[in-house]
Amino acid sequence: MEQNILRRRGVGLIGVDKERVFPGYTLFAPLSSPDSVYLVDNDGKDVHKWTLPYRPGRHARILGNGNLAVNCALPDEPHLFLMWEKYRGGVMLQVDPQGKIVREHRDPLAHHDAHHMENGHILYATLEELSDEDGTKVLGGVAGSEAPGGKVYADVIKEVDEQNNEIWSWSAFENLPRDKFPLQAHYPREHYPLINTVYPLRDGNILASFRSVSAVVIIEKATGKIIWHLDYNVVAQQHNANELENGNILIFDNGAFRTGDSINFSRVIEVRRDTKEIVWEYRDRQQEAFFTPFMGSAQRLANGNTLINEAAFGRIFEVTKDGTVCWEYVNPYFAVYKVPQLAAVFKNESNALFRAYKYSKEEIPWLNLH
Repeated sequence: MEQNILRRRGVGLIGVDKERVFPGYTLFAPLSSPDSVYLVDNDGKDVHKWTLPYRPGRHARILGNGNLAVNCALPDEPHLFLMWEKYRGGVMLQVDPQGKIVREHRDPLAHHDAHHMENGHILYATLEELSDEDGTKVLGGVAGSEAPGGKVYADVIKEVDEQNNEIWSWSAFENLPRDKFPLQAHYPREHYPLINTVYPLRDGNILASFRSVSAVVIIEKATGKIIWHLDYNVVAQQHNANELENGNILIFDNGAFRTGDSINFSRVIEVRRDTKEIVWEYRDRQQEAFFTPFMGSAQRLANGNTLINEAAFGRIFEVTKDGTVCWEYVNPYFAVYKVPQLAAVFKNESNALFRAYKYSKEEIPWLNLH
C-alpha cells in the first residue's frame, strides 16, 4: 500500500469545471526537484518543461518577454542554519522557452523571493550577518535559538539593474522599528524578520511580507520608512502579498499561531489599502481542511477567479469570486531532498511548491500545442 499520504489521496488533475475555470496554463516549480519547472493545462497535462542546471530555490514566473524567471539554489554555498537549506536561493535566472539561460544574477545570501521587473531590474531579498552586539538588539523569539556560533542574520532588500549593479538597498535592522515588529514568541532568533515577499508597487514603493513577525508592510522607497502595515492581529505567518489592479492587496494568510483562534486554517484575503478593510476572503467551507503552515500563494486572474497554492501539500486550486472551487490539481512530482542537511530531517518524499502562477494563451504565444 502507498505510504505517502499525499500520493495516496490522489495526484494530478483532481477536478475541473470547464465553464467556470479560467482558460490558461499553470506554472509551478517543485521544491524537491533537482532541476525542473512545469507548465500544465486545465486538463492537468504537461505542455512544457524547463530543465535547469540547479534546484528551484523557490518559484518561477513567466515574464512579459516570454522568458522564465526562476530563483535557484546554489549547491555549494555556506550552510548558515538548518532551515536556510530549505529556503535559500543564490542564483536568479532568466531562461528562454528553449531552455537557454539569457540572464543570471548571483548572490549567495539571497533567499525566498526575487521579482524580475519588466525594465530588467531584479528586486530581491538577501541576508546580512549582524555583529554580536547588534544580534542582541533583535527582540523576541525563542531564547538561545540563534544560528550556530550565536549568529543572528537580518534581511536586506536589494535592487540591481540590467548589468547586475546594485542601485538600491534597504536594511531591516537599520530601518524596521524592532520594538514594533519583534520576532514572535515561537520563532527562532537566527533570522529576522524573514522576508518571504518583495513586490514593487505601481506608486514606486515596496510591498513586503515578514513571516516571523507576522506583518505585511509598505516601504517608502525614497526614505526607507514603513508607511503602511498589517500586523499579527490580521495576518499570521503570511506569504505572497501582491497588488491588484484596483490597488487592493491580495495576501495568502497561512494562519499558524493565528491571534484569537485555536483552530489552524489558511485563508486568502483582499485588503483595501486606504482603510485596511478585508473586502474579500476565501477559506474552505470546512475551514481546517485548507491549511499550509508555510509557503503559499494567491493570484487574481483576469476573469475574477483566484488561483491558490496550498504549498506544503503541492495542491493548486482555483476558486470563483463566491468561493466555488472550479479547478484542482496536485503536483504529482515527488522527490526527496538531495541536500544532506535537509535529507536528514525531511526524510519523506515531498511535492511542495512555494508558489504557482497561471497564464492565458496570449501571455505565452510561443507555446506550441500541436
